[in-house]
Amino acid sequence: MIATPSAAAARHIVMPGITRLLGPDGGLIAGRRVGLVCNPASIDAAFRHSADLLFGNPDVRLTAIFGPQHGFRSDLQDNMIESPDAHDARRDVPVYSLYSETREPTPAMLAEVDVLVIDLQDVGTRVYTYIYTMANCMRAAARHGLRVVVCDRPNPIGGEAVEGPTLRTPWTSFVGQFAIPLRHGLTIGELARLFNEAFGLGCTLDVVPLDGWRRSMYYDQTGLPWVIPSPNLPTLDSAMVYPGAVLFEGTKLSEGRGTTRPFELVGAPWIDGERLAAAMNARALPGVHFRPVVFEPTFHKHAKQTCGGVQPHVTDRHAFEPVRTAVELVAAFRRENPERFGWREPPYEYEHDKEPIDILYGSDALRTTLEGGGDVAALVASWDREEEEFRRTSEPYRLY
Repeated sequence: MIATPSAAAARHIVMPGITRLLGPDGGLIAGRRVGLVCNPASIDAAFRHSADLLFGNPDVRLTAIFGPQHGFRSDLQDNMIESPDAHDARRDVPVYSLYSETREPTPAMLAEVDVLVIDLQDVGTRVYTYIYTMANCMRAAARHGLRVVVCDRPNPIGGEAVEGPTLRTPWTSFVGQFAIPLRHGLTIGELARLFNEAFGLGCTLDVVPLDGWRRSMYYDQTGLPWVIPSPNLPTLDSAMVYPGAVLFEGTKLSEGRGTTRPFELVGAPWIDGERLAAAMNARALPGVHFRPVVFEPTFHKHAKQTCGGVQPHVTDRHAFEPVRTAVELVAAFRRENPERFGWREPPYEYEHDKEPIDILYGSDALRTTLEGGGDVAALVASWDREEEEFRRTSEPYRLY
């Protein structure tokens, strides 16, 4: 018998795809051997993990678990740390790492799988690797004749705003495979449809949609519990700034890793935070206030060193432009101390030659504009056409 949603789940505003998969859409996997792509954020409204829901369902057989970056248990704190394969003793199934020497399921990993179920929480940003783990699973499934079922989850920063430059082909990588903007405004299920059809992955795909989600919703309006999707996005606040703040990974500035506010604290030992905050607040960027901070990362860049910098506080999340804000902030940090400001050097996310800032931004335009003394406002204005083009491209694949 296929489980139906609990009364507790029904009280929540939004029903995630995994609940529908084990209820009204259960026929997609009934009688099948299922491989599950998941991590700790793969839960239902009652905090039950997808692996447990599938393992306890008599109509399916869970035969493999696949973990994205940071691992199935999301226990690997830093980025670019590979996770090993393992065995899940509780459910007696292999756990395969898709952030290791392979980022795509191998034939051996898929030998006991009929259907790949993907239940991952995306954060609405082009460079978040989970969406490319999904894409790689879809590629492998197409080659091996397997069905893919994507259980949709909310875009935590809403589905209305689209912002930032579109990735250009020379700068593709594991943090960017397709021509989408930094803030894409889609759910992971909508991305799956876009990838499969517009970008030609060509697998047999079913997306189990959300019930009750509207594009205007941020995660704290869904009624669903927040579980950190990855170790350095602990809160919705960090997810809101992430589409732009991730660019600081491509610099020698600390993006706050090693603090309790990663991607919200940004700085370096040579920065006067009060002067920088005053300069940024004078720019009157929409929906944000910059507070001067002093912090000491416990690991990663500038570990155990006192850093000056700022914390952007989002005062109006509907007006806030995370990508523009970050680009303006990168330029301001560079102006503060051009001699000590620098770009992070390769390797970065399996790329050994391309500049990290370029693959994050999606081209070399940010780096060359700043190095050449160019106009940041003109750079930001250049996104308008690309954003509108993506809205048109993505429209047929929207579910809500």
